[in-house]
Parts: sequence; C-alpha cells; structure tokens
Amino acid sequence: MILLNFSHPLTADHLAQLEALTGRTVERVVDVPVQFDVAVSFVTQVGALVDGIGLSPVEWQTLPILVNPPALNVIAATLLAELHGRMGYFPPVVRLRSVAGSLPPRFEVAEIINLQAVRETARAHR
Repeated sequence: MILLNFSHPLTADHLAQLEALTGRTVERVVDVPVQFDVAVSFVTQVGALVDGIGLSPVEWQTLPILVNPPALNVIAATLLAELHGRMGYFPPVVRLRSVAGSLPPRFEVAEIINLQAVRETARAHR
C-alpha cells in the first residue's frame, strides 16, 4: 500500500503499527510537506499539492492508498474532497494520538478510519 503522509514524519514503529492494523505492507511512503499561504486559496493550493504527488488518474483509482492527513482541519477537509474526486471514494485515514506520560512527547497509531464506510453508514440516516 502507498501511505500519503501530509503530517509529521512517521517512524518505523508507526509503519509497523499500520501494517498490523491493515494486514498490508507499506510499500511506499510519500511525504508531502504542507505549508500553505493563508492569503491564497486553499483549494488551489490543495490541488497543486496533490498534483505534485505524481500519480496518474488510473493509479489514483486503483492503488491501495492510506492517508495521514494534515493537522489543520480546513486543509484536511479540502484535501479529502480533492482525493475523493480523484479516487472515486474517500480514502482511509490514520489517526495518531499522544502516548500518555511520554517525555519527550511521542505519538502512536490510534486507529485507521475507513471514511468510505463512515459515509455509507451515514447515508442510512438521511
């Protein structure tokens, strides 16, 4: 699977946790730095950010992709809409949490959220 990382660097422990949760091997990590200009449209910047990943339309629709979204909520929401448009579904996303009492602060994989399943379940509540 390909892990698109729009957040802080992930460690070997994070990757092992992700592989254990998904049952798949992380074949490639694509680190995508997210530094936005608040004076420029986030939609435009997200589009350019995703274009820079370099996947073809066929790859977007067929490769197993996992996303570690950026921390800023508006960028993350815009990114997920962009990815849904390219992929045809919402990608699963990684949720990290801080390890209680760790000094210096450390993070662990809390869960993988299947956004497409969340969407499909929510449709029943229309």
